[in-house]
Amino acid sequence: MIIGISLLVGMIIGGVIAYLLAARRVRLSILREHHARRRALAAEHLAEVGSMTGGLAHEIKNPLSTIGLNAQLLAESIEDLSIPDQDQVRLVRRCDALRRETERLRGILEDFLEFAGELHLSKTSTNLNQLVDELADFFSPMVDGANVRMRIEPSEGLGALHVDADHLKQALLNLMLNSIHAMELCDSNQRELILRLEQEEDFDLGEVVKVHVIDTGPGMDEETQGRVFHPYFTTKSGGTGLGLPTARRIIEAHHGRLELHSEVGKGTDFVIVIPINENTSDQTI
Repeated sequence: MIIGISLLVGMIIGGVIAYLLAARRVRLSILREHHARRRALAAEHLAEVGSMTGGLAHEIKNPLSTIGLNAQLLAESIEDLSIPDQDQVRLVRRCDALRRETERLRGILEDFLEFAGELHLSKTSTNLNQLVDELADFFSPMVDGANVRMRIEPSEGLGALHVDADHLKQALLNLMLNSIHAMELCDSNQRELILRLEQEEDFDLGEVVKVHVIDTGPGMDEETQGRVFHPYFTTKSGGTGLGLPTARRIIEAHHGRLELHSEVGKGTDFVIVIPINENTSDQTI
């Protein structure tokens, strides 16, 4: 009798556990489908905006080239004029200022076209430990020049992922540049850039790889964190404010996400989250 009751209780508990596991799988499936639809709608909207504004940017870029060239020719002509030296220097200086501002506007337009234009992923089998190591080697002269110590923490046993290596490097480079700029006003003895790779289970994406870009800069308050991914928002003089939005767009094109964890006075941690079991087909957004 007791054995029978024990079996019945065991069956009931087993059934409850099976039901909870099945319900969790269904809930995860619904959440992933919702995220996929949201990404698709966002990509479609961005493509429409990019198509309209990209054409306008191209139309502006061509006249800017003409203005810059004519400013240079005008400066050369002024140098040949028989006028007082102080007037000549003043006019040439103004032409040079016009040419520099023209080049600055061209740079802004090129950054915009890169952000708003079509993004086509060409995925290949890529070892992220090796990718981060190669990028760190390329980036080391800038790190040394900024008096920053860089530390790489690879993920042992990490297999190859199907990603677009070039675009992923671009996203990482944007995050690393942001970290270097954030530490410019910090004590040189406290400047450190950490690139850390981890594997773990994610509630929304399943098994993922996380790439942390950690700096020991001043950190961000809540208001800045809420705006940092908005196009053209920047706290750096001369910045275009497109580096972080572009990085997030690249990561989301890989069906991942870009997280931000920051605390004033303690630094910032940008986390690239990429699902391991992802569709291997190329994608255009």
